[in-house]
Amino acid sequence: MSAHKSAFFLPEGTYLLSHSVGRPLKAAKVGFEQDYWQPWCQSGREPWGDWLSGIEAFRTALGQLFDGNARDFCPQVNLSSALTKLVLSHPRLKATGARILMCEEDFPSMGFALQQALPHARLEFIPAGIDITDANAWEAYLTPGLDLVFISHAYSNLGALSPVEALVPRCRELGIFTLVDVAQSAGAVPLSVTELGPDFLIGSAVKWLCSGPGAAYLWVHPERLAECEPVDVGWFSHENPFEFNIHDFRYHPSALRFWGGTPSVAPYVIGAHSIGWFAALGADKVRAHNQAWVSMLYDEMHQYGAGPSQAHSRSGTAILQFGDNTAAVMAALNEAGISVDNRRYGMRVSPHLYNDEADIQRFIECVRGVLEGK
Repeated sequence: MSAHKSAFFLPEGTYLLSHSVGRPLKAAKVGFEQDYWQPWCQSGREPWGDWLSGIEAFRTALGQLFDGNARDFCPQVNLSSALTKLVLSHPRLKATGARILMCEEDFPSMGFALQQALPHARLEFIPAGIDITDANAWEAYLTPGLDLVFISHAYSNLGALSPVEALVPRCRELGIFTLVDVAQSAGAVPLSVTELGPDFLIGSAVKWLCSGPGAAYLWVHPERLAECEPVDVGWFSHENPFEFNIHDFRYHPSALRFWGGTPSVAPYVIGAHSIGWFAALGADKVRAHNQAWVSMLYDEMHQYGAGPSQAHSRSGTAILQFGDNTAAVMAALNEAGISVDNRRYGMRVSPHLYNDEADIQRFIECVRGVLEGK
């Protein structure tokens, strides 16, 4: 049994959907009661002091997880909003004719946000089918005059990692801004913003960080921050939110200039505890545990594997293709209480800390029972 299995709330059956929603931590529920619910229910004073402390804990946890400074992180409701705020804040990106590169394999919401936020920009795509795990494959698209490259650290439908360690410094050499999306990798694949040094980063905590929806975030490189003037602001974007002078707005000196109006609190209090738990454990340990089972899936079912052949290019999700047998396999897995899903490139199977060898064997045996019975 996994050493960490008892730390999570787990349903009956086998849960292998961490690429979608991670299972909640028992400690996060206790922390939420303590830092959100109790100050609201049991105190005769307003709870904002306690609640804002919880949000600062969220930023601190992000700094620990990503080896960065808490002041450079700002809470966001989701990645689409974070992306929109970022690109509309920088004069280079919102200028008419700005050129932005992304992949057709990126999550569609990211393309929607860019198209609507920057209608006068030129959005260019690396076509589907290109090997995005190979830095050399990107090189042909890093053409002169690009202003921004949007890089997904992990691609949910491909089970693949992009070569961010090569792309970010290469773009810096070419004078191109980089924005890294860690939605599908945060907590499961180590990443240091200090070492990598992208210009911008966005992410969420609903997947491998097991925090539920609503606890997204953005990060801005300290060298870029002063250049950014967000247009979607509110009193918490102000240098002093409690100054209350409607005639005098000054941007907050930290990344909180991207915050906005009266904030949501509950998702970030939960997120502070969940992210803090994973930061203390270390993404390297999650990565090692996850990759042991991803490798087992690919080794045992190699004829059905559709993810990267090289282990270092694999995300936390194994992609398996069963062709005409897919519907029958999915039906058998559902009947057995094994939770996975299926997308364009195949079945997505994502083992986390709460999964062990018995879970993976159960999945394999269920699938083989269908395929060998035909």
